[in-house]
This record gives sequence, C-alpha cells and structure tokens, in this order.
Amino acid sequence: MTDILNQIVSRRRKDIAAFGYTLGASVPEKRTRAEPVPFIAEKGVVLEIKRASPSKGDIAPQLDAAQTASHYAAAGTSAISVLTEQHWFKGGLDDLQAAAKAVDDYAKQHGTSRIAILRKDFLLAPEEIEVAYRCGADAVLLIARILSAEKMTAMAQTCERLGMTAFIELREKTDLQKLAAVVENVSTKHIVCGVNARDLRDFSIDLLTPAGLLGEITEIVRAHSKEKAATVRVIFESGIRTSQAARFAGSLGFTGMLLGEAAAKNPAEAASLVSAFVTAPATPNAVFWLKYANELHAQKRQSNDNEIAESSLVISRPFVKICGLTNLADAQKAAELGADFLGFIFWEKSPRHTDEKTVRLISKTIREQAEAKRKVAPKLVGVIVDADSEYGRTVRNLVREGVLDCMQLHGCADDFFALRTAETDFPHYAVVNMNSEDDIAKIDALRLRGEPRMLIDASTALTPGGTGKRIADALVEKVAHKTRLWLAGGITPQNIRTICDTFHPELIDVASGTEASPGKKDHAKLEALFSAL
Repeated sequence: MTDILNQIVSRRRKDIAAFGYTLGASVPEKRTRAEPVPFIAEKGVVLEIKRASPSKGDIAPQLDAAQTASHYAAAGTSAISVLTEQHWFKGGLDDLQAAAKAVDDYAKQHGTSRIAILRKDFLLAPEEIEVAYRCGADAVLLIARILSAEKMTAMAQTCERLGMTAFIELREKTDLQKLAAVVENVSTKHIVCGVNARDLRDFSIDLLTPAGLLGEITEIVRAHSKEKAATVRVIFESGIRTSQAARFAGSLGFTGMLLGEAAAKNPAEAASLVSAFVTAPATPNAVFWLKYANELHAQKRQSNDNEIAESSLVISRPFVKICGLTNLADAQKAAELGADFLGFIFWEKSPRHTDEKTVRLISKTIREQAEAKRKVAPKLVGVIVDADSEYGRTVRNLVREGVLDCMQLHGCADDFFALRTAETDFPHYAVVNMNSEDDIAKIDALRLRGEPRMLIDASTALTPGGTGKRIADALVEKVAHKTRLWLAGGITPQNIRTICDTFHPELIDVASGTEASPGKKDHAKLEALFSAL
C-alpha cells in the first residue's frame, strides 16, 4: 500500500474521531433528493468534479461544483463523481450536495432523466454511506484495498438497503477475493466494479491493467453470485485524456469510463470524450490487446503469489519477439524455443526483408504445428516503415485475413493514424527510435492518444532499426519510469540477463543479436538466448 494512501486513511480516521461521520459539514437530517437512480445501468461515462489530487496537485482549484455539474449534464454524461476528500483533493460534502441539486435542476429545465451522483472518497464505515445518502448521492466508492471483506460487505449491504450502488474499486488479488464475498451477499443490481489504470503506489498509469482484470472480475461474479445469469458492470478508471484514448477504452468492453483530470480541467471537451467512449465499437485492435492483457495478467499471477496487476511487480520472464525472420526453419526454431512474437520485415531496403508468399507459408505451418501440439502459437507481426506504401497495404491485408496478428509501425505512426479509421482499427503498436531525451516526447504523445504499448529501438542515419546498437542506459531508465518497457536494440545472448535484471522489460525484441548473417538466424545463438532467460 502506498505511503500516500496510508496517510489519507490515517488522516481520515483522525477526522472521523474529531468531527464524526459528517466531517464537520452541514448535512441534512433526511435526504431531500428523490430516491437513488441507477449508476451506469448501460454504457456511459462518469465525469469527475475534482479540484486537486496527490499526483497532480492543483487541477482546477477555482472549480464551482454546481456549474461544473451542469456542464457535465449538458455534455451527456451518465453520472458524475464528486471528490469529497478535503485535504488532498480539496473537496467536501458541500460539493456533493451542490452537484446533486444542479443536475436535478438541469433535468427539470430540459425534461431529461436525472443523472446519478457518486460520492468518491476513502470511506471506512457504513455510517459514511448513510451521510452520502442524505447528501443526495446515488452511489459511493468502496476501495477494496483499504477495507476488509467483512467491512466491505457490510457497506455494500448498506448501499443495497438504501437503494444505492456500491462502486467497488479493485486491483490486487486480495481485492478480488473480497469481491467474491460481497457478491455472495449483495445483489449485482447494486454493485458496479472499477479498475484504476493509475497505480496509487507510484501514480504510474497502465491502460492494460483494467483490461487484464476485466475477464476475471466477470468470472468471479458469475461463480459467486446467488443470482441466475448474474452480470457485472465494470468501469475503466483514470488515464484517459483524449478522445482517441477514450475510444480505445470504449472498444475494450467496459460498461463505463471514469474521467477525472481531463474533464475537470476542460469541461468544454467533456462532450467529445463522452461520445468517443460511448460510440466506440469493438475492434480487432481491442481484441488483440485484451488477449495480450490477459496473458500478461496470467504471467503476473504465476510470478506473484499475493498481488497482481501492479506496476511494482515484474513477470518472471519477459515476452520475447524474434524479429527479422526470412525463412521457415528459423521461424520454427524460434517458436520451438518459446518465442511469443515472430517479426517479419516488409521494408524492401532492409537486409532482413521478406515477402508475402514466405510469410503465408510460415503462418500456416507455425499455426498448424502449434494446434497439433495443443500449444499457443506465437503472434506474427508485420513490420512496416511506410504506412501507405504498397507493402504497407499488403501487411494490412495480411492482418485483415488473420495471416498476421499485428503491425509494427516503425517510424510511421503519424502516417498510419492519418489513414481511415477502418484501417487503424487493426492491431498495431508503434516503435520510437530513442537517440536523445527529446525522443521521450514521442512516447508521451503516443500514450496520450491511448496507445497501450510502444517499442523503443536504436537507429542510425541509414536504418531505422536492426542496427545492433544499444540505447543508452540512462534513456532506457527514463522510459521505464513512464511506461511498461518494450525494448529492442543490441540485445544478445551475452547481455540479455543483465538487461532483464537491470530494467525488467515486459518484452524484448531481438534481431541481429541471434543472426549468423542478416536475415539468417544462428540456431545456437537462439538457444543461448532462451537459455539465458
């Protein structure tokens, strides 16, 4: 548990002891608002009223809760989250009451349905839910990490009794065990689950953390609920700041998305963020990343007995991509040794260039052999440096047909994103060539638009990759503090152990380090590489 979370909970206990469950605020004896409305009954967005946060400091210190709530209602939000923690988030129960009144006034004036109001806070007791109910809340946040299973169940039962929704935030393995206890005793009608993309330990953000937990949450609810055909609503929390990122989150299958900083800073942009999430279709790109997130989640469960999906945890062995393959024998050897990804370069100027006919043969053979052995086949990746070239279109067609699983955009991400949406919805990730600290801005830009992973590689004036050069350790370290590390460049059987022990990459990409000559693998080097892992 993070120090800041400990501090918040400790201060809250002191405040409750000093001021009671109302924390000294003026709270009505009875609820004056109509009975609670459902919280995220169908796909929608939760926009947040938040003045500050521990990670960002002041976000919108002059924010007016009532005015902001009215803006959000006009933007088409399904619900509004109100931060009521006063010390680190600079909120209060006055904000909750003001927002509730504002959305009800908006509904009367415009003839629309009332919007659900969530009290978002570090609640520790059922009595605090009673206070939230009297202030007009329809739902309350319950952070599983700071509550015992018994306490969280009692608080969820209080929500059910009052007709409210328990919005349960999950992240660790023990959180999921607590969820099982809750759904055994509370109707799923009164439960919504949420997974925060931001790790409260270090405030890092990983868009695949919610995706990796989505399936397991669904399974737990189905297994433990006493209701027939129980369903669960799951909300994607934090990390979304652009419409492109909102669309990605919306394509993953979540019922809702909670927007904090992006909405609070720019209420005028709220409508575009809401629309991007709500209208996002399921896409092949989403299917690819959901599958990867599940595999990553499973690896972390195997590597860590007590916790899962935390940035502070590492998988026992990185995913391995063997790139620059040009023939079936090398591809078979890499797959036999346990490669997770096989890469094929379609750029004609590369000494490792291959063609459609070869890739079709390799794809068919590798997959048939994996099926015969009842194994998972490695993912096949087509590498392009020109998105709208003839070979770029060939790679997209191969992905469309399922011959390839994914595209690697080596230095051509901007051109790729400029294509029609139907083209950019195919599975892809971008490569960022790292030569100086200035290149970190490219990673920031990709993360901002919702790209969940990007590969960093070294380059020269003559070639964008496959150089055999290492990226400077200081640059790798800086990238590792920003995003999960996918690393290429100068990786060999001799240095791979040191690289993994130093930087804990999630994926390594090896090309020239396992070659006898460009485009031809040395099988002894391949064996040595996997042995070193």
